[in-house]
Amino acid sequence: MSSLMIRDIAALVTCNDADEELHHVDLFCENGRIAAIGPELTQHADRVINGAGMFCYPGLINTHHHLYQQFSRNLAKVQNLELFDWLKTLYEIWKRLDETVVRYSSLTGMGELMKNGCTTCFDHHYVFPANCGDLIGAQLDAARALGMRMVCSRGSMDLSVKDGGLPPDSVVQSVDEIMKDSARIIETYHDPSFGSMQQIVLAPCSPFSVSGELLRQSALLARQYGVRLHTHLAETKDEERYTLERFGMRPLAYMQSLGWVGNDVWYAHGIHFNDEELKLLAETGTGVAHCPVSNMKLSSGIARVPEMLRLGVHVGLAVDGSASQDGSDLLEEIRICYLLHRLNSSFAAPSGYDVLKLATRGSASLLGRTDIGSLEVGKCADLFLVDSRRLELVGATYDPKSVFGTVGLRAPVDYVVVQGRVTVDQQHLTGIDEARTAQEARVICDEYLGNL
Repeated sequence: MSSLMIRDIAALVTCNDADEELHHVDLFCENGRIAAIGPELTQHADRVINGAGMFCYPGLINTHHHLYQQFSRNLAKVQNLELFDWLKTLYEIWKRLDETVVRYSSLTGMGELMKNGCTTCFDHHYVFPANCGDLIGAQLDAARALGMRMVCSRGSMDLSVKDGGLPPDSVVQSVDEIMKDSARIIETYHDPSFGSMQQIVLAPCSPFSVSGELLRQSALLARQYGVRLHTHLAETKDEERYTLERFGMRPLAYMQSLGWVGNDVWYAHGIHFNDEELKLLAETGTGVAHCPVSNMKLSSGIARVPEMLRLGVHVGLAVDGSASQDGSDLLEEIRICYLLHRLNSSFAAPSGYDVLKLATRGSASLLGRTDIGSLEVGKCADLFLVDSRRLELVGATYDPKSVFGTVGLRAPVDYVVVQGRVTVDQQHLTGIDEARTAQEARVICDEYLGNL
């Protein structure tokens, strides 16, 4: 692999254990890892970037997405619906998914993430229509083209409308089918090594679209293969009523009864946990992916993030699906997260820097990764650079750690590096032709949506 030197970085926010912020230092990357950080380094590099005036940060890590939803954004018929009705309406579109739609929705969604500083994406894909092709393979192809570090999920649903669930029959499968394909996908694609660019997670959709048997078998299979577990939980009061009526338990107690707590499990949303449930999350190491924009759009509520952090719950940040967030910008989530909790919790809210750490170190912990999430010698060379001399940042650069929470950034970052490779160069993706990809994706999106 090639080497990269970034010279004279104005401010390097490490997000390390000491929360160090370094000034006027060089950063040298070799073989995909950070090999040295310090002033006036002497190593020779294949490429040199001038870091003068630049702020440097660990690459952001997105811990919950539905990239296939990129082609069902901003649809008038669902804009004012809450979660259950929203899902029922959109499943009629999503049941038409195929490899081409998934590849281009992944290219455009991850492309937007990357242009805004994201270097690792976890995608929760759970819609597998009959004869749809290799959707996980299509996502990984898109990630390789962009240079994105990717964690895919073999999601699943086995309860359709006729079983009391929400999805149509055409997108659900039997437990046996799901387990067989889950094993195949893990064996084909999962790479557990340090610096891995692709990993697999098992991720049944949610308690109201999967059976207890599917949840139980998924937990057993994941632990057999040493992969992680993920699902939606405690997102809405409707879900809480559902599990109480069906199982006589609140959502977390139901999941615990099926083996779904532990440091290899993280949930998306986690809005409606009570005090005892938050303590259980902390005690068991079970994590939560916080999705503030989606939670606001769907009127789901406000996750108790300040309390989670005080108790030591592992919390990461995420954009959620493109149809509920209507975008793929983790930098935007940082600012919305900061503002939302300031409004709701005042002085108890996390600071702008605390929220940055949710999107870096916190998110890395949810994925079980110790090789990403901070800028330290020996870790993967995943980072982004922002020119602090931009017009829109004048007067806003006195606290580089907090600036994305307090001020935000309303344009692409200047550079992104993943595994030592420059994937965004002066605000443009290097792995794909952006204009051509956008044009092709629009045609495919129009065909997919039909006459809606």
